[in-house]
Amino acid sequence: MQLLSKELQSVEEVRELIVKATHAQKIMASFSQEKIDVIVEKMVLAAGKEAERLAKLANEETGFGNWQDKVIKNTFASKVVYDYIKDIKTVGILHDDPSAKIMEVAVPMGVIAGLIPSTNPTSTVIYKALIALKAGNAIIFSPHPMAVKSIIETVNILTKAAVEAGAPEGIIGCMTLPTKEGTDELMQHRDVSLILATGGEAMVKAAYSSGTPAIGVGPGNAPAFIEKSADIKVAVKRIMDSKTFDNGVICASEQSIVVEQVSKEDVVQEFKNQGAYFLSDTESEQLSQFILRDNGTMNPAIVGKSAQTIADLAGLTIPKETRVLISEQTTVGKWNPYSREKLTPILAFYSEETWEAASERCIELLMNEGKGHTLVLHSDNEAIIKEFALKQPVSRMLVNTPGALGGIGGTVNLVPALTLGCGAIGGSATSDNVGPLNLINIRRVAYGTKELEDIKV
Repeated sequence: MQLLSKELQSVEEVRELIVKATHAQKIMASFSQEKIDVIVEKMVLAAGKEAERLAKLANEETGFGNWQDKVIKNTFASKVVYDYIKDIKTVGILHDDPSAKIMEVAVPMGVIAGLIPSTNPTSTVIYKALIALKAGNAIIFSPHPMAVKSIIETVNILTKAAVEAGAPEGIIGCMTLPTKEGTDELMQHRDVSLILATGGEAMVKAAYSSGTPAIGVGPGNAPAFIEKSADIKVAVKRIMDSKTFDNGVICASEQSIVVEQVSKEDVVQEFKNQGAYFLSDTESEQLSQFILRDNGTMNPAIVGKSAQTIADLAGLTIPKETRVLISEQTTVGKWNPYSREKLTPILAFYSEETWEAASERCIELLMNEGKGHTLVLHSDNEAIIKEFALKQPVSRMLVNTPGALGGIGGTVNLVPALTLGCGAIGGSATSDNVGPLNLINIRRVAYGTKELEDIKV
């Protein structure tokens, strides 16, 4: 009976949040671009001041990653995102083309439901709040149960800054009693215009099945191909940097390494030089029992943990300086955990005879899981880079850069974002790195240029 009471309270809380957000958004819709930009700037300043405290809070609450890297993610989600979006026009007339007689007007979507994962809780809240309000929308957050405290605290900081800068009360909301029933109510409510979903596959599927328009992002499973023309030392350094950043919880981080036979020995040695430990067949089998649960989903006990912690859980003895665990594999499939997304410092390792075979292996890995998401390629051969670009089933192909920070737009000139669209092949409504322009509709005003008799058949 007590459980039912919590569910009902959660649903009622959501309904109240939606009423407030709907009223607030109607007020916000009348604001000028300048007024909205002031509000967004004040939110960024507030988030920046609290970046370290929020990072520590998220790390303490979830046990994922490390707080030092979460500070970088919070700074990225505030300052880097802001630097990109601050001059984007999102209010009023966007374009007016007198010659074509077409005018484009920005229209905010309304109330957005923001679903937040436990892996990047505070940074994702900052990022989604900024792009939502920049586009003139209200946003209500549904926090992951493992990160409720850090998410609510982040929302409180952003809300205080926004309201003090002139935003209406209720423009940012957050569930304090997250339940499945409450989240379903949020996603299915007639006054919610869009769901911005980041998280597990089941949650994203629920968002798309809700009947409300949604932008959702499922799992990544990025292969990284080190082609023989690459600078092996630098390529390995980038992969190690990426896979150890916040202990691998960013979905664009590398999950498998693919190399050509001709360079395999050199690549393996370089990984060892930089702190990777190659598991024996016995050790690989032992660790595999901890990567997946019986239902085929990733074991949360290993997510965002260090290589040493993972080894201890699996009963393995590894060198103290180990940064990443690597298992050599020859197969790809649902029940081969090494060939799937592992949000932790574990990598699969594949070697192929030719770059063409390596390309096919990358496609196989992506179609197994993570299709539409991300691929990383280390190469100085432009012809091969273009061949990969034409064939790989991904929305972002990153060349000569770390996957984790490249995918979110930190080390490349993509839109800085913590929601990475996977396109139609990945079951997503967009292939973009999602920014404020994904959160507005465009009203097109078209003046007549022909009469009926002018249209030739």
